[in-house]
Amino acid sequence: MADNNIVIVDGLKKSYGHHLVLNDVSLTLPRGEIIGLFGPNGCGKTTLMKILTGLIHDYSGTVTINGEKPGEKTKAVTAYLPEQTFVHDWMRNIDAVDYFNDFFKDFDKQKALEMIERFGLNPKQKSKTMSKGQQEKLLLSLTMSRDAELYILDEPMGGVDPATRSQILDFIMKNYAKTSTLLISTHLINDLEDVFTHAVFLGNGKILLNDNVENILTDGKSIEDVFKEVFSNVW
Repeated sequence: MADNNIVIVDGLKKSYGHHLVLNDVSLTLPRGEIIGLFGPNGCGKTTLMKILTGLIHDYSGTVTINGEKPGEKTKAVTAYLPEQTFVHDWMRNIDAVDYFNDFFKDFDKQKALEMIERFGLNPKQKSKTMSKGQQEKLLLSLTMSRDAELYILDEPMGGVDPATRSQILDFIMKNYAKTSTLLISTHLINDLEDVFTHAVFLGNGKILLNDNVENILTDGKSIEDVFKEVFSNVW
């Protein structure tokens, strides 16, 4: 029987030089949940995500996804949307789609093309000529066209206007497999408040809170209220 937690982290430490970014982090992420990863800039959210996706290897402690250390096997079931674009300037949108189609067995090319059309993107437009918002739509189309078990999205709506955020959020919610887990790092708590089922608060390199949203939203509080309470006690 599969473990109810898709991600298990125990005693994770990561430093950049003398700067300790993650300090003895231990947490579990349950399957089938939409998890918000919250914390101020520089608290280690992106570092944690890069470790989960196998992009950072020089750390101490144990990290597993489906019982496996981040690597080739876990990359096959994990879809990652980084904060910075990963599409080369020379690539047209259709080239990026073909690249993903060649690289990932779980990629649905037709779905990606339909998403690009729905976003009003030109398949033949080059990445370097696109706005920040257009690039985010392309990257989201590519990432969400994978049939992954774990989606890791780092600030997926950071560079777009409120109207586009709503469109992108609706897009995410309609296009991920409901048995999958979504881990979303964001500062836009109000925009995403209603979709999260689980919340992780990271500060000073430590997990300050990791719980089901129903358990933490007592007395009419919002996630943003809890965020302010948690981090007012830290700084």
